Amino acid sequence: LPAMARTDTQDTAETPLPWGQLGPLMAVRLAEPINFALILPFLYNMVAGFEEVKSPADVAFYAGVLFASFSVAQAITTVYWGPLSDRIGRRPTLLMGLAGDLATFVLFGLSRSFKWALVTRTLNGFFAGNGAVAKSAVSEIADDTNRPRMMALVPFVWNVGMMAGAALGGLLADPAAQYPGVFGGIELFRTFPYLLPCMAGSVTTLVGLVAGLLWLKETLVVRRPAAAEEGAPESECSPLVARAQQPPAAAVWTAEGRRVLAIAWLLALSTAIGDQVYPIFAAADPAQGGLGFAPRSIGASLMVGGVAVVYLQLATYPRLARKLGALRCFQLGVLVHAPYYFCTPFLALLAAHFGRALDGGGGGGLGVASLEAPASWLSRAGAEYCLLWALLVALLLLRIVGNVFAFTSMNLMVSNIAPSRDMLGTVNSVQQLGSVTARIVGPLISGSLWGWSVRSGLPYPLNSHLVWVICGSLLLASWRVAARLPPSVNVFAAGDRAAA
Repeated sequence: LPAMARTDTQDTAETPLPWGQLGPLMAVRLAEPINFALILPFLYNMVAGFEEVKSPADVAFYAGVLFASFSVAQAITTVYWGPLSDRIGRRPTLLMGLAGDLATFVLFGLSRSFKWALVTRTLNGFFAGNGAVAKSAVSEIADDTNRPRMMALVPFVWNVGMMAGAALGGLLADPAAQYPGVFGGIELFRTFPYLLPCMAGSVTTLVGLVAGLLWLKETLVVRRPAAAEEGAPESECSPLVARAQQPPAAAVWTAEGRRVLAIAWLLALSTAIGDQVYPIFAAADPAQGGLGFAPRSIGASLMVGGVAVVYLQLATYPRLARKLGALRCFQLGVLVHAPYYFCTPFLALLAAHFGRALDGGGGGGLGVASLEAPASWLSRAGAEYCLLWALLVALLLLRIVGNVFAFTSMNLMVSNIAPSRDMLGTVNSVQQLGSVTARIVGPLISGSLWGWSVRSGLPYPLNSHLVWVICGSLLLASWRVAARLPPSVNVFAAGDRAAA
């Protein structure tokens, strides 16, 4: 790994975090990951119940299209959210996105056909532009001493939201079947089995919207004439950061900037494919290279590592980032994360050996299996079942550690290459555009390749391992590109607040 230049912030006391602003920002940011992950545990089963779906291969394809529709819509609008926030401010842009998200996600829960699900999921994606804007706001209220810790909060909230969303999706999907004593008599939830988790996800969006309306202050304003600024009193609603003169967009497209954004895209593509293929892999019959998990088990597996995420992002990462720099932490995260992709598909062999994968019933023979827990935990079957979960948890922890280091470092490096604060929204939107493009390509690749690979009958790595090998290879490619970056990506080019 290249040597990192030592910066003065390593010897400077860290500025206390401004929780009065960070709290509302994090509440606003929480809505997107919860609603993004909430559908993962039940998406496979939901799609399998649509009349348009006729075979197990169709389930993977239609699930991929549905998952990608959110990102297609997000890609169309994300290039406008960041620059819009540079013009009208971060606060109104964030609140507009939350209001649209609140309305459209409930509509998705009313899906009874693929067409309805596709339309509502697409509408939901149109309003999902909060990521780039929230990162820009966090960068603006940070200084060079606390920026690593504050930027670590952005993926921290994403990971917490992903785990909470997965838990809600798994626990609340089809409540009439899961909890017949409580919801069995409610016709609404028998007719719309996935409405309850979507309603629960919308509550978090509502909380973020209320927090934004009541407590979130603006961090950026439109430049006023100099004469008007002189002697102008500072009101209670004044922004925390004043706007500077905007440099040309070409200032971002240096060789260094292009490499950072290329790394961000490779990381996002790998993650998008992996996030989509995991629930398909977990739900598929072990005979098809999967684990045969029910939605509740998928949700539980996606919750793994909650405590680890809290400690890593709030305690471990900020200290290492100040010592090693964002670039070296990124490379470390990639090397930790890659084994997850190459090793996880081998768990299907253990699941197949454990056996007793049953037809899902609700899937209508479409290969939605349910790997049951053994009758006795002291039996050989019980030992194999425990071993399966132990290995899965260990690999998921590698994924979480790698994600924390790689994504937090990437967010720092993208903000660091912005030539001024006025370009933060634009730069973060370019990164977000790359990410959502990856989320479009990723689900389509994962669904199509998974269906093809399980039918092909070809040997490793062209069997059910193919998608996983592609994910790992993309990660290693991002590490290779990162090795060519200079130490200057560890420094916030726009300067701290005092210099703004």
